Amino acid sequence: TPEDYGFHMPEKKNSFKIDLNEKSSVKKIIGVVSGKGGVGKSFVTSMLACEMARRGYRVGVLDGDITGPSQTKAFGIHDKAMGDGKYIYPYITKNGIQVISTNMILDSDETPVIWRGPMVANILKQFYTDVVWDNVDYMFVDMPPGTSDVPAFQSFPLDGIVVVTSPQELVSMVVEKAINMAQSMDIKVLGLIENMSYVECPNCNEKIEIFGKSHINEVSEKYGLPVLAKI
Repeated sequence: TPEDYGFHMPEKKNSFKIDLNEKSSVKKIIGVVSGKGGVGKSFVTSMLACEMARRGYRVGVLDGDITGPSQTKAFGIHDKAMGDGKYIYPYITKNGIQVISTNMILDSDETPVIWRGPMVANILKQFYTDVVWDNVDYMFVDMPPGTSDVPAFQSFPLDGIVVVTSPQELVSMVVEKAINMAQSMDIKVLGLIENMSYVECPNCNEKIEIFGKSHINEVSEKYGLPVLAKI
């Protein structure tokens, strides 16, 4: 259970503001968000982390998608989190990325997370406050999907967010909701990434838009945000 690893559930409502423990250091925190699930937010999070590690930075990945964690699968992690009764220690990948995820405190990867909303929010905060983040230059937070979990935005001292989308019309609409929410909370939107944008024919190099015509440029122009990548 989470309690076995030192996580706790206070009865009183917590303040939204959270701070690192005295053994941790994180310079920049980037949230990776999407208007809805299933567009590749977790994939983009892991790829951003690997790219920054490749460039020589010290990187951390906080899997904030508590009920649908994906980062242990992305990084091939099967070990459980280690703790000393006061602190939790993240898993260190072969390329030096520090990772913490819900799957690392469950009996198995297939164990469903059926905790209530307040407990999910508190575990999310404690992944930041109780884990020892060793001199991290960039922390990437795989945020919960959708725009309903406002405390997730308010809890972390985010330096900015990257919004992940896919070409479908519906997705463009919900992405705009995510952008509007971030801007209303004075969180900087660093840019947009469109996943599943197209497939390139290996014979003629034609780009085929399997999921329909992209609308990301329209959203980009409307909000004055850069398109960081089309994957």
